[in-house]
Amino acid sequence: MIHLPSIAKIALRALRVNKMRSALTMLGIIIGVAAVITMLAVGKGASTKLSEQIATVGSNLLIVVPGSTTAGGVRMGYGSYQSLTRADAEAITSEIPSVFLAAPVISGSGQVVFGNANWATAVYGTTQDMLGVRDWTLAAGRNFYDQEIRSAAKVCIVGQTVADNLFGNANPLDQTIRIRKVPFTVVGVLNAKGQSMMGQDQDDIIYVPVTAAERNLFGRRIPGSVHFIMVKATSTDDLGRAEEQIKQLLRQRHRIGPTQEDDFTVRNLTQMLQLTEQASRVMSLLLAAIAGVSLLVGGIGIMNIMLVSVTERTREIGIRMAVGAKTWDIRTQFIIEALILSMIGGLIGIVLGITLAELLSTLAGWSILISVWAIVMSFGFSALVGIFFGFYPAYKASLLDPIDALRHE
Repeated sequence: MIHLPSIAKIALRALRVNKMRSALTMLGIIIGVAAVITMLAVGKGASTKLSEQIATVGSNLLIVVPGSTTAGGVRMGYGSYQSLTRADAEAITSEIPSVFLAAPVISGSGQVVFGNANWATAVYGTTQDMLGVRDWTLAAGRNFYDQEIRSAAKVCIVGQTVADNLFGNANPLDQTIRIRKVPFTVVGVLNAKGQSMMGQDQDDIIYVPVTAAERNLFGRRIPGSVHFIMVKATSTDDLGRAEEQIKQLLRQRHRIGPTQEDDFTVRNLTQMLQLTEQASRVMSLLLAAIAGVSLLVGGIGIMNIMLVSVTERTREIGIRMAVGAKTWDIRTQFIIEALILSMIGGLIGIVLGITLAELLSTLAGWSILISVWAIVMSFGFSALVGIFFGFYPAYKASLLDPIDALRHE
C-alpha cells in the first residue's frame, strides 16, 4: 500500500536539496499562470467596459441616414442628399409594428451662454421620443410636450456636462440659456451616460424641439427635412424585420422605382456594436491562449528537469527499491515532486498575476476584471501540467532495474 505522507516528505526533501533548480523549474509555471490571469483580467475588463458603453447607447437601435447625391460627376457622401423628413419618422412609428419608437434628428453645434458662463456643445433638434429611443432618463425636470414640438417652443433638455459647466451647483430648471444667441428655457436635465465607445462625452449635449432647431437655430433648405432618424425596434429579434420594413416603407414614400437605388441607408447600430463586443471577446480569448502557451512551456521545463533528476538519482532509486520500495512508490514520488513544483509555482503566479493586473489598471488606466474562475482555472491547469509532464519521468524512474541502479555512478 502506498504511504502518501512519507512519499510526500521524501519528495519535499529532494526538492529542498536543489533549491535553485526547483526555483528555476517553477519559473515557467509562475510566468504562465501570471500571464493567464493578467491577460484574462485585462480582456474581461475591456469586454465589460465595452458592454457598459453599448448599454449607454441604447438597445435594439437602427439609424436611418439620407443617401448620397452626385454633383459634377462626383459622388458625394451619405447625408449629402436631404431625403428624410419628420413625416418619415412619424410613418415609421405608426405603420411598422416591429418599431417601438422613431425620433427624427437635426444635429448641429453652438455656443451656449448663461450669465457669465459659456460652453460649446452639440445641439440636437428632436422629439420627445428620443429619450425612449436612447433609453435615457431624466435626473430632473420633464420631457417635451407634444404642443411644444408643434409650436417650435424654445425649450431644451441639457446633459449633465452642460449643466455642470453652465450652472455649477445651481438648479438649471426654468433657467434661460442662449443657444446661438437664441433664448431657450431649460425644462429637463438628463441623467449621466458617460463616454461612448469612440471616447465622446454623451452628456455634452442639448436637446431642443426639432421644429425649434429648424426655425431658430440651423434652418433647412427643404422644410421638414432632417439629418437622420433614430429607430428603436420592439425587440432584438425584430431588428432584421424592422430594417426590411423600414426600407420598403421609405421606398414607397419616396416613390423609388424597382430599378432605382435607395435614397437612404438603414444601419443596424445594435448589430455593429455587438460585433465590436464579440471581437473584444475573441481578442481576450486569443490573449489568454497565447498566455497559456507559457504554461505548456513551463510544463516542458518541469519534465526536462525531472528527467535530469531521475538520471542523477538513479543510485538513490536503486537503494529504495532494494529496501522494498515498489514501482508505484517510485512513480508516485516523482509525480508528487512535479505536482508540488507546479502548485507552488501556480500559487506564486496567482499573486504575481493579480499584482500585475492591478498595476496595469493603476499605471496605464486600463479596465480590469479579475474573476475567481480565471484564478481557479489557471491554478487547476498548472496542477494538471505538473501531473501530465511529471508522469513520463516518474514512469521512467519506476522501470529502473534495482541492480543496475545500484551499480550506477
